[in-house]
Amino acid sequence: MTSPAAPKPRVSRRIGSIAPSATLAVDAKAKALKAQGEPVIGFGAGEPDFPTPDYIVEAAVAAARDSSNHKYTPAGGLAALQEAIAKKTARDSGYEVASSQVLVTNGGKHALYNTFATLLDPGDEVLLPAPYWTTYPESIRLAGGVPIELPTHEATGFQVTIDQLDAALTPQTKALVFVSPSNPTGAVYPPAAVEAIARWAVEKGVWVVTDEIYEHLVFGDNEFSSMPTLVPELADTCVVVNGVAKTYAMTGWRVGWMIGPSDVIKAANNLQSHATSNVANVSQRAALAAVSGDLSAVAVMREAFDARRKVIHEMLNEIDGVTCIEPQGAFYAFPNFSGLLNRPLGGKTASSTLELADLVLEVAKVAFVPGEAFGAPGYARFSFAMADADMVEGVQRIADLVAKG
Repeated sequence: MTSPAAPKPRVSRRIGSIAPSATLAVDAKAKALKAQGEPVIGFGAGEPDFPTPDYIVEAAVAAARDSSNHKYTPAGGLAALQEAIAKKTARDSGYEVASSQVLVTNGGKHALYNTFATLLDPGDEVLLPAPYWTTYPESIRLAGGVPIELPTHEATGFQVTIDQLDAALTPQTKALVFVSPSNPTGAVYPPAAVEAIARWAVEKGVWVVTDEIYEHLVFGDNEFSSMPTLVPELADTCVVVNGVAKTYAMTGWRVGWMIGPSDVIKAANNLQSHATSNVANVSQRAALAAVSGDLSAVAVMREAFDARRKVIHEMLNEIDGVTCIEPQGAFYAFPNFSGLLNRPLGGKTASSTLELADLVLEVAKVAFVPGEAFGAPGYARFSFAMADADMVEGVQRIADLVAKG
């Protein structure tokens, strides 16, 4: 008699192994506590606290009334939007591409998923400098790839070095993830460093997946640089990921894109045609208005973020046991909280920043994302895309907690 088969798992191993988004989890927890009446201040959300500009909203309203937007459209995006993205890319970064090299996706996360699914075979290694945004390693693993973490530190400005890349290179290395300005650290690589890494990738035959979502949020004397612009030879082995979320305060509209060699974009288009088909047409029409317009809206946001980054940087460094490099781009501070571990805080102690985040939320009613989520234990991410008064109050609560011990 045949023995009964062992029960199959209810959830596949591939999906069951995915870690939940720590940034979204922290934001959800903070909002849930606020809904219960708790005076929680949340530093978790990575989205501008400004409304989408009126002219973009009006374009969406008009699009919703146009019945042509009530039907299916090409899976890879509206032709007008693809063309506008190509023009915007040339305008903003100097990278000249054809509209056929653009694939419109359901936000930047979808662009990353498409990219890794298209480039990677099982076992392919992807060099991933840490700290990294939480989605990168999960998208790599979902595609069968292996993320190879390369730790960076505040002493080096959280920037990966050529020596680190050389040491991590193996015959299985397929790609490198490059992000500047960085989420979560706010680091911005100088143009010379961007060029050096691009030339290394060309020499070694390594693909580069470069996330340019924060291209317009750079402060002071720091400068955004696009890899394939600085090193045109990289273009045939480079995918650029971007979107309207951060530049135009459109996180909820879910429009991103990937730009790459024609064969890669064609393959990714095939994938998307079966996975999601086209991005919502009303959102695409809104994105068309956004990328075709000027950059005045982001200039206003950048000015506000610039002022906030200086305040939060100073306040964090005034806390005993905390050090924090000055954010150069994006809208995140990334303080080193290791000096707060294993010491009394509000009658409790924490041995990791995971535990510290729970302690601070419980005692001080302040939510932040622990560094473990970004491959950087001992650190924490603070978004300063929030009201000035809340930002100051939140950091002051932590300072008071530490001062009281």
